[in-house]
Amino acid sequence: MCGIVGYAGGRPAVPILLRALKDLEYRGYDSAGIAVLDGDRLAITKKQGKIANLEAALGPAPAGTVGIGHTRWATHGRPSDRNAHPHSSCDGRVVVIHNGIVENYAALRDELQARGHTFHSETDTETVAHLLEAEMAAGADLFEALARTARRLEGSQALVAMSLDEPGTLVAARLGNAGGIVIGFGDGETVVASDLAAVLPLTQEVAFLADGQVARVTPAGAEAKTVTGEPVALQRKRIPIDPVTALKGQYPHFMLKEIHEQPEAIADTIWSLATLDPPALYFDDLGPAADRLADIERVVLIGMGTSLHAAMVGQRYIEAFAGIPADADNASEFRYRDPVLDDRTLVISVSQSGETVDVLEAMAVARQAGALQVTVCNTAGAQTTRVADGTVYTRAGLERGVASTKCFTTAVVALYLLALRIAQAKGRLSDRELALHLHDLAQLPRAVSEVLRQRDLVRKRAVSLAAAQHVLFLGRGLAFPVAMEGALKLKEVSYIHAEGYAAGEMKHGPIALIEPSFPTVAIATRHALRTKMISNIEQIQARGGPVTGVVTEGDAELTALCDAVLTVPAVSSWLEPVAAVIPLQLLAYDVAVHRGCDVDQPRNLAKTVTVE
Repeated sequence: MCGIVGYAGGRPAVPILLRALKDLEYRGYDSAGIAVLDGDRLAITKKQGKIANLEAALGPAPAGTVGIGHTRWATHGRPSDRNAHPHSSCDGRVVVIHNGIVENYAALRDELQARGHTFHSETDTETVAHLLEAEMAAGADLFEALARTARRLEGSQALVAMSLDEPGTLVAARLGNAGGIVIGFGDGETVVASDLAAVLPLTQEVAFLADGQVARVTPAGAEAKTVTGEPVALQRKRIPIDPVTALKGQYPHFMLKEIHEQPEAIADTIWSLATLDPPALYFDDLGPAADRLADIERVVLIGMGTSLHAAMVGQRYIEAFAGIPADADNASEFRYRDPVLDDRTLVISVSQSGETVDVLEAMAVARQAGALQVTVCNTAGAQTTRVADGTVYTRAGLERGVASTKCFTTAVVALYLLALRIAQAKGRLSDRELALHLHDLAQLPRAVSEVLRQRDLVRKRAVSLAAAQHVLFLGRGLAFPVAMEGALKLKEVSYIHAEGYAAGEMKHGPIALIEPSFPTVAIATRHALRTKMISNIEQIQARGGPVTGVVTEGDAELTALCDAVLTVPAVSSWLEPVAAVIPLQLLAYDVAVHRGCDVDQPRNLAKTVTVE
């Protein structure tokens, strides 16, 4: 998500904050700002655009040795100097930086305004600064004020704040999974950040805040407690300086780290392309393609492997939202089948690396036919972005694990938003409908975070699947591509033969394989043609086949019917594929670990396929 950094020590804070923000630039952002305690004032500088704009605006740098810095994706309020972080209280004595969305900010703002507080931005973040001010006015110190404030905030948050009343002190909080909070301990200095990348240039000794914890940070170190006041013993660890281990942080494998980064990656992708308040879409990298979307009569989506599965979900979005025919095709087959294309066809290529040979060759075919092209890509400047007429960037960040996880979910989110943009161009999307879609998207990072909390349950189920030789994955509707992706992940990392099928196809062949030693994973969330899936599950169990169901929380009928269930929160029907794929990623990972496989570098596989 947004980049967060804070420094308390004996050296000038501004150069340290600026360097740390540059280390976090890979996340993407639309504005940046810093606040430094300079004598008896809080010196705040913030600018829309890149960090270079911030540096130019600073002039002679404030001389303070305690400060905070931030890079922001806009969620509430358009990108602007005024809406950039940090945000301050009415009296200017408290400043705060923030990742996440304060879901109840409107009610909090109304309450605070009724109590005489004046707001100067359009952001949800500013409510936190005013809440801190109110708690301190009631007698709390900054540490306790943050704990009390945290208890009032709905949604996932990462927060860092400081106050003129407590020079030399920063406070930080982590609520849910809106980005991590890591504290680095140096010699007479302490740094707090959203990512190890901003900490390791200063120190290798770190501690991570868990969900529901707040910390007080001073040059001498840090102390922590839960938001309800229980003391917490911070577990310090030393991160080896070699870059691979450093990048893994607290995780044993990149794949597990990247699975857990998905709430942030999804949020980054959403808010790089949209704002919630006001509801608006921003596709700045579409280039000349933007002006031609209204004339498109047909869409073809192409990809390979995981990207093809994302394209299959995107196909459904485009037909439903934009009301035009759409097809999803394997790029390696598309390039050889002499496809029918013209200048009213939009070809959307999906590629994590932007360098996959079959995708590039398919794009060459599309170009020769005169089709309009847009690429969905995670890598700035990649070849697909140079060939296409326009680009939609996902904001997954670097993905080291060969088996793609966060690039799948961010691609699905990007295709969702692109489908809305096409619908807008075709005059099929009202402002109210856009607002509803963006509201649904805003809930998604928290839903994914909730699924990730089921890790222990998934691990237990993985033990029973690890002995299988074959696993069948079934889904209907939007859950069919999820079944395909779940099977792909399992076979990639665990070397178990797995197949994803449209559940309606079960009687047309796969049912012959069902027996007690042949497990099935059924994606049966509430909108995934649930009643039809119940019938499929009953047919499997009548033949002695064990079934693991991926179901919506509270579904007692399916919980009783399946041998085991992995639950996901209730989300919009269109976004169920994102929620439902998370337990399948964890399942594949844990099965592979149980079998002793090389999770991050599976045999025979490469991250980017550059030869046919």
